[in-house]
Amino acid sequence: MKTLLRLLLKSQHQRHRSGPAQTDKGMTLVELLVGAIMAFLIITPMLSFVVDMLNTDRREQVKSNTEQDLQAAVDFISQDLSQAIYIYDQAGITAITAAKLPPPPANTTGTPILVFWKRQQIKNSVPVNATLTPKPSNCNPAALTGTAGECNDTYVLSLVAYYQIRDTTPNSIWCQPSGGNCPTRIARYEIREPVRNPYTTDVTKPYYDAADLSDSQKGSEAFNKDFDFSKPTVNVTMGANFPAPEVLVNYIHYSSTNVPIPTGTQCQTLLAVTPPPPPATFNANDLLITDASNHSFYSCVDTSKNIARVTIRGNSLRRIQTDADYDANKSAYFPTATVQVQGLGGLGK
Repeated sequence: MKTLLRLLLKSQHQRHRSGPAQTDKGMTLVELLVGAIMAFLIITPMLSFVVDMLNTDRREQVKSNTEQDLQAAVDFISQDLSQAIYIYDQAGITAITAAKLPPPPANTTGTPILVFWKRQQIKNSVPVNATLTPKPSNCNPAALTGTAGECNDTYVLSLVAYYQIRDTTPNSIWCQPSGGNCPTRIARYEIREPVRNPYTTDVTKPYYDAADLSDSQKGSEAFNKDFDFSKPTVNVTMGANFPAPEVLVNYIHYSSTNVPIPTGTQCQTLLAVTPPPPPATFNANDLLITDASNHSFYSCVDTSKNIARVTIRGNSLRRIQTDADYDANKSAYFPTATVQVQGLGGLGK
């Protein structure tokens, strides 16, 4: 009995005894330093790879945007040119530039690259019955046949000029990011004649009065009503009160180093121009129209055939950096778009 009690007490005593003290072993300073170095060696290349991927993605994105902008621009020009009835070559533009074509906006330099006359449709602008509808401004497209307000469509002439424009101030909204060579942009001027009056009996007043026309039917103040296609370089405009230009596309390449472009002789080949027989004069250089200091927007024009070939070169890198000069090794980031259009037949030299 005593032996059994002694055994129970001994086991109970051992149960309540605490075991040996446990110690937690941490990392030494050397181990922390080695771990940090290893993490640096692994993370740095990965971070550089990620940054490079982001930059590449950004460049590809601006490249894609520039290509889309250029395509939209040449599509618009193509549609515009398809209505042309007279396209000026370099000799023609030189003859009408002084005091007749619009000047570039303030704080810019600009060169006309494509200039032509076109026919433009104006809907619901000529009254069918001058008694029921005396003024074009009263034209009502919903009018029924034989009622007041019924009008027909008509055509008017428009002088269209596409300019290559570059800002001379580096902080312009068209020159972002600011600094370095500002990109150029293409702007469009349109000088339109007012709606003609088919019912007039006064030969000195072939047009409706401005008060009789709605805004869409009025012409430009710069339009010269004495213009005659038999003398295409005379009385082209009034030389003043020009409308404001509309920007077609920005980030056209500008470089201090000219990029190769076709010569006048090459334009002759591209357009299949046959020189007229003597004694007519012919100068192949008149076929090429370009900015003398930059060749990113140029055209080859044959006035006699009323045909034009237009080329635009963009600069996608200029959207994200200021030192984006042309590099043949990066030509993909300087996309080009070209369109060749023959205008309406009829007028020419």
